[in-house]
Amino acid sequence: MKSTPRAGVRICLCVFALAGLARAGSAFAQDVAITNVRIIVGNGTVIDEGAIVVRNGRITEIGPGEIGADDLQVIDAAGLTAMPGFIDAHRHINTGPNEREEMQAQLEAGYTTILSGGGPVEGNIVLRDRIESGEINGPRIIPSGRIGLADNTPETARQAVRDLAEAGVVWTGEIGLTPEPRPSLHEIEVLEAIVDEAAQVGVTVQVHAVSTPAMVAAVDAGVRRLVHVPNKDFVDREAARKLADTNTMSLATIGFGAPVFGVFGDDNAARFRDGNPWPESIAGANRDAQGRAIGNEIGFTIVNARTIWDETAVLGYCTDTRYDPLAGLQHEIESYKVMFSMEDIIRLMGPNTAAYINMADDLGTLESGKLADIVLLGGNPLEGYWNMLDARVVLKEGVVVVDKR
Repeated sequence: MKSTPRAGVRICLCVFALAGLARAGSAFAQDVAITNVRIIVGNGTVIDEGAIVVRNGRITEIGPGEIGADDLQVIDAAGLTAMPGFIDAHRHINTGPNEREEMQAQLEAGYTTILSGGGPVEGNIVLRDRIESGEINGPRIIPSGRIGLADNTPETARQAVRDLAEAGVVWTGEIGLTPEPRPSLHEIEVLEAIVDEAAQVGVTVQVHAVSTPAMVAAVDAGVRRLVHVPNKDFVDREAARKLADTNTMSLATIGFGAPVFGVFGDDNAARFRDGNPWPESIAGANRDAQGRAIGNEIGFTIVNARTIWDETAVLGYCTDTRYDPLAGLQHEIESYKVMFSMEDIIRLMGPNTAAYINMADDLGTLESGKLADIVLLGGNPLEGYWNMLDARVVLKEGVVVVDKR
């Protein structure tokens, strides 16, 4: 997109300021003790039977056995498993007429934090502020705003970055780079200006790079957050090592090319995540010499995710979707299971994704001092991924926002 009009920024700033006042008076975190619970900390540690104490929205005690809880609301979680609240680091959401139901569905799937993938930045801010003020129930929303490369010059792109920062938005949306044969010199020139300006005003830059040449070009331009692993080609180990060496984090978007069944209809038809026929409707579909969609994106994403992981680069989780959050969660985890253990998936979804969104100090693991974003599952995900699809209780900053017991 081109630079945000100044009037639009003034509107955003007003909304941002008013919401700040509302949030100051809306902290109703509960002091809670979760007892008799299996705890999957998120860093590889598992406590078979323990307790978690939450005060003022943060975890204050966690460990095996019982904890004194005379002054606390007690949640007896016998038979349940505690995990960190799920984080979707790239989902396409915005304000709209069905936002109340959509945000409740996110919580009920176990998501407590979502980084918006883009869309009108004003709508991102409105949605965030309605949730933070308590007007609607929903996960923590991190807004972002898109900046186009083709329709900007380096200077107009710099201004677009400043506009985001002035509106209180500290993330760009996904900035698209031409994947094949490679990004143009103009794209790289504009991207370098965005990266430089963003570093000065505290904005994190995210790039949509779906081929190895585009991924490497983004890293060389100074980008350290990638919203996709490549789905156009296979990433070699040298390129994967480049991510690790530069501390560049990537989201796997691993289920991007896999067909979806039973979500948009019960006719056993393969569909893309927008509900249209697979593989023809895959966004930017790979095609054969006759122009027919091939559907080989899933082969690239699952192998590339594993290659990047094995070269020790940080790989995080997202859905990059709009459709039903529980179905999307199932689709992604089933795709991950082709290449990853449940232990790896838990680490990838928890601390790795928290690091991607710059919130590793607050989210991603269940540890003393962190925000009390907690999901209580009906079973043990280490025994089967399907147990991650059974959120019974969800707490966000110590507040019970879902209780299906």
